[in-house]
Amino acid sequence: MAKRIFVGGLSYSATEQDLQELFARSGAVSSVSVVTDRTTGQSKGFAFVEMDSDVEAQTAITALNGTMLSGRTLTVNEARPREERSRTNSSYTDRGGRW
Repeated sequence: MAKRIFVGGLSYSATEQDLQELFARSGAVSSVSVVTDRTTGQSKGFAFVEMDSDVEAQTAITALNGTMLSGRTLTVNEARPREERSRTNSSYTDRGGRW
């Protein structure tokens, strides 16, 4: 089962390819996803990496947390499960359901 890893502190210029190469040193990488702003398409400075095994993921976390990439110190740890978010628009519901 793939293990999901959070990578924070990324340079805005860091690419999925950069992370693929960096994490591949510790084992097989299933996927890499740099999180971007919907409007501008610019990186938000963090990403998620999935590794094929728990052992490889832990090896990557231990090896890469606190290291430098493109002049920035990385924060690398196990990703927390996604929180369910309400799909309601708060400004819509704050007005009693009327615009």
